Amino acid sequence: MKALRAMRPFGLAILALCLGAAAAMAAPTVVQPGFNIFSVSQDIEVGKQSVIEVERQIPMLPPSAITRHVERLGARLAAQAPGAKFAYQFKVANLSEINAFALPGGFIYVNRGILENARTEGELAGVMAHEIAHVALRHSTNQASKAYLAQSGIGILGGLLGGKTQSTTGQIVGAVGGFGLNALFLKYSRSAETQADVVGAQIMARAGYDPMEMVNFFETMRRQAGSDPGKVEKFLSSHPAPVDRVARVRQEASLMGPTRLASPVGSIATLHRDLGQLSPAPTMAQLAGAQNQTVAQGSQPSAAATRTSIEQPSTGSRTFRQRQGYFELQYPANWSALAPAQGYGVTIVPRGGLTKTAGGQQRLTCGVVVNHYVPFDGMVGGQYRDPLGSLFGKTPLEEATSDLVRQVMHANPHLKLLSGSERSPMSFGGSSFSVRLSGRSPVTGVGERVTVVTRRLQDKHVIYMLLVSPVTDTAMLAPSADLMMRSLNVNVRGAHSQAG
Repeated sequence: MKALRAMRPFGLAILALCLGAAAAMAAPTVVQPGFNIFSVSQDIEVGKQSVIEVERQIPMLPPSAITRHVERLGARLAAQAPGAKFAYQFKVANLSEINAFALPGGFIYVNRGILENARTEGELAGVMAHEIAHVALRHSTNQASKAYLAQSGIGILGGLLGGKTQSTTGQIVGAVGGFGLNALFLKYSRSAETQADVVGAQIMARAGYDPMEMVNFFETMRRQAGSDPGKVEKFLSSHPAPVDRVARVRQEASLMGPTRLASPVGSIATLHRDLGQLSPAPTMAQLAGAQNQTVAQGSQPSAAATRTSIEQPSTGSRTFRQRQGYFELQYPANWSALAPAQGYGVTIVPRGGLTKTAGGQQRLTCGVVVNHYVPFDGMVGGQYRDPLGSLFGKTPLEEATSDLVRQVMHANPHLKLLSGSERSPMSFGGSSFSVRLSGRSPVTGVGERVTVVTRRLQDKHVIYMLLVSPVTDTAMLAPSADLMMRSLNVNVRGAHSQAG
């Protein structure tokens, strides 16, 4: 018996060690932001311009105890947001609909209808943390980037915004629908909503709120849709709920462990009392002027284009060094390297490699694109899988290449995979993967060949090279393409991100 009693402390110590190891293994989910041609400073610029347009159409509550409550709660949550340190601002829209939305750069709007229907401060925190997560993950400009890529062609993937072809932020946003209540800024995919749920739950827990309160409010809205659908229609249409929302947030809460709850920043009862003393808020439908807002998606480039012949590459070469030391490569001395002021990419073109459409847009029809890559739609967790199924094998590099190739083909539907073109050459100083696409260019009217070469990096990101050429010039350009592929030297330990 004495021996048994003596073993109890030892057994408890072993149990404690096991529990501690299990806790150490659990960690919050990593969420990877998606493809973005905007820099953080451009997010802020887009947000500021959008605020001007939004507040021309939507009435705001003036400063009061109500707005101060929202601002204090927002500041507590924003202090726990990941990513760029945006100067978050929180405003209350004097609208009766149950809705909230975020603009790029940290501008969060909460409708009065949200405040009137939130039963606890935690539920209100859940809505706001979800919107903060959209900003932190830069979902708005991610969507605008993909829309602009579809309009502007492959060149945008390598920095065709640089040099003489540079477009201003306003021109880019104007091409995809303009500032203000742009649908690209306000409605996200289910994948983005899952990301915002996960990161929002993390923000809530760190700020001292139970993450399940976020789901409680969203589920309350879904139940209310049966009794008053008009009041929650906008919220549900702009917040498509993943089917496993409750389970996913509960899973994330378990990964973070018990939440140390914080004291409320104010009284929800007092907030409701103050709201009750105001005149009824209007609906968006009653603001007739706001109903005229339309989203112009911009016209696709005309097929009619002015095409010049491709200049033969010179035998001499130059070296392009990415300004942060991320990579370098050699290219023909008579080609031009177009690198944007921010970001990692470069587009290298011969004379005649940029074709001007009838609408005045520059399109890359011959040249080389090099850039850094994470899955365009971002990812939740440590491993990425092409949600549509890999076009190639199941290795991480093949999955990532599949996603990149799908994005290129979606933006350029004339391109199709060349069957049997998959290769695993030694390029970029290491193992890589390559595949070829082909099709008739709608810009030039002639056959086009695109070779995609990718290499995986230590942080699970990818560097890629796209070699674009008319089929008629492929043989002439082959030695130069080979030179650029063989000479590309990548600093695999170089720090990089999507922040720009």
